[in-house]
Amino acid sequence: MKKWIVFVAAFAIVQLTITITPAMSADTKLWDVYNKVLKKAKYVDLTHAFNPNIPVWPGFGSAKFKPGVAGQEIKDYCTIGEAFQYKKHGFICTAYELVTDQYGTQLDPPAHFYEYGATISDLPATYSVRPLVIIDIHEKAKKDPGYHATVGDIKAWEAKYGKIPEGSVVAVRSDWYKKWNDTKRFANAPFPGIKLDALKLLHLERKILFHGHEPLDTDTTSDMIGETWLLTHNFCQAEGMKNLDKVPEAGALILIGFAKPEGGTGGYARYIAVCPPGWKYGKSIAELPGAPLPKQPYPNKRDKNGVLRPTPPGK
Repeated sequence: MKKWIVFVAAFAIVQLTITITPAMSADTKLWDVYNKVLKKAKYVDLTHAFNPNIPVWPGFGSAKFKPGVAGQEIKDYCTIGEAFQYKKHGFICTAYELVTDQYGTQLDPPAHFYEYGATISDLPATYSVRPLVIIDIHEKAKKDPGYHATVGDIKAWEAKYGKIPEGSVVAVRSDWYKKWNDTKRFANAPFPGIKLDALKLLHLERKILFHGHEPLDTDTTSDMIGETWLLTHNFCQAEGMKNLDKVPEAGALILIGFAKPEGGTGGYARYIAVCPPGWKYGKSIAELPGAPLPKQPYPNKRDKNGVLRPTPPGK
């Protein structure tokens, strides 16, 4: 009997080894990249949260936030049009009346300007992580709010750091994002931009993925020649970025995420810079692991615009 038990145990171990070996021997080098590099990196959010009061092109108007309501009746639970509540239903949700997909921090696909252009849902998954280049024009924009980045600005960056990497994202830092709460001024010219010849250098010669900027338009020419050229030549761009002053000019990565409405002509985007571990801005995963998330100091209640916020009693 003992021999049989030993035999069965040995057989089971062999079978277990055969079963788990393929999974255990899988290539985990990307996990090493995460543990050795990404886990220690500093993360900086380059994205504005959007709400009904943000800057927007006047022709679009503003979004509306409101409580989500029942679309059909469920017996003994909810009636049509009834707003969901924590106490009664165990949850709440929010309804968004979005007047445009060109809202807040965004990604413009070619279809925004071009009848034959790719839409948001056509963008490949390879739009996920890229090298990030920061072209700094903020001192020039401080003196001239209508300053547009030039080929000379790009060449100056390359003289310092080397050739712009192919497939990278190039963001133009103007510090215009600091005017975000001045909604009327933010969306109106003059504001910083980028010149057409600079766009052509980046896309046709350096072969970047896309460029990004802090204002809501690429340029302030009467016929928007830069943005028109860009989108009608099947390139994308990022608009409404923030915190580019908190990212190194070279050496960071950018994580790119956006909503995927089918056939969308604009993408509500989330851009996050991944900076070296010793960088002075941002937080590491060790500092902000993300799970569990911190409890709010007060119950969530909607403000007059329908935005959910922690609200002290009596407010």
